[in-house]
Amino acid sequence: MRSNAAAGKTRAAPGVGADVLEVAVIGAGQAGLSAAYHLVRMGFTPYDEVLVLDRNTEPGGAWQHRWDSLTMHDVHGIANLPGVPVPSSAGAERANEFVPAYFADYEKQFDLPVLRPVAVESVRPAADGFELDTSNGSYHAASIVNATGTWDRPFIPWYPGIETFEGRQLHTADYRGAAELAGQHVLVVGGGASAVQLLAEISAVAKTTWVTRRPPEWRTGEDFTPEYGRQVVARVEERVRAGLPPRSVVSVTGLHLRPQEQAAADRGVYTRLPMFSRITKDGVEWASGDHLQVDTILWATGFRADLAHLAPLHLREPSGGIRMNGTATVIDPRIQLVGYGPSASTIGANRAGFTAARALRNLLKPVAA
Repeated sequence: MRSNAAAGKTRAAPGVGADVLEVAVIGAGQAGLSAAYHLVRMGFTPYDEVLVLDRNTEPGGAWQHRWDSLTMHDVHGIANLPGVPVPSSAGAERANEFVPAYFADYEKQFDLPVLRPVAVESVRPAADGFELDTSNGSYHAASIVNATGTWDRPFIPWYPGIETFEGRQLHTADYRGAAELAGQHVLVVGGGASAVQLLAEISAVAKTTWVTRRPPEWRTGEDFTPEYGRQVVARVEERVRAGLPPRSVVSVTGLHLRPQEQAAADRGVYTRLPMFSRITKDGVEWASGDHLQVDTILWATGFRADLAHLAPLHLREPSGGIRMNGTATVIDPRIQLVGYGPSASTIGANRAGFTAARALRNLLKPVAA
């Protein structure tokens, strides 16, 4: 017997030994919950046929790990989970509390079959589908919906001398607030939306310098409407259909300066420098020989898809990407990836959850379909 911490219920262990799940969903963030909701509504029996394995000890996906100073006023919008809208927000609530509470209520309302904490360590082919080696034993499933997102794979590029720096280096994933950086000279590396936001709040208490590989492209005069969002997703999807590594959404949309960042812009915070060529023990150095002394390097350099546990399935193309047809991997339609590529945004994740569930219903329950 195993305990389902989210629902507070004890059930027989599904998918263990000779029993085979129809669908194992890996991850209980936005995409995973959306997929689970639609799978149950399309006729997959909770716990017996579909099970969600989540590595976290509590509901909330990656949101529970965000920094405390990130408020609902700061986030770029949370899409409604299917069937239940996001609760009204005053804006001042901490995102790492507000969103997890929404997810927890959602799991409870629909009695979604979430088992936690269960970390999936590897997924291997098996005669009847797939075998999942986890921190909670082995599970067997006829199909997989992978919804592990990117949070657990922060990306820090290598530069000569990176190991010699005697100050502090941290990634966005490690950031907990500007107070711990007060009075320092902080070098923020990266050209994404997180860099823009963190520069605004850190520069209020510390000296900052911003470096990016390419000059930032600012989006002006165009609201991020649903239609524009669909166009952006379509452009990102072109790459994964071709088996190329997915681009970030912001690389397509450009950067947007929000009202809460205007004061930082007025102070000249968003004057960027080109990338340095090497890191020294007390700062960074450019090819010209110019040197900048800093106390902390904050890598706002994004994340990569968290797919290492799928390595035994050999999904990647020589280009490094995974060739996709919608949410299905071209190599095997029983493997559905949600929260990957065009479905990495919250809106895209919801749509991907439905698409993956429908594809697996058609594949595994064709009579019902």
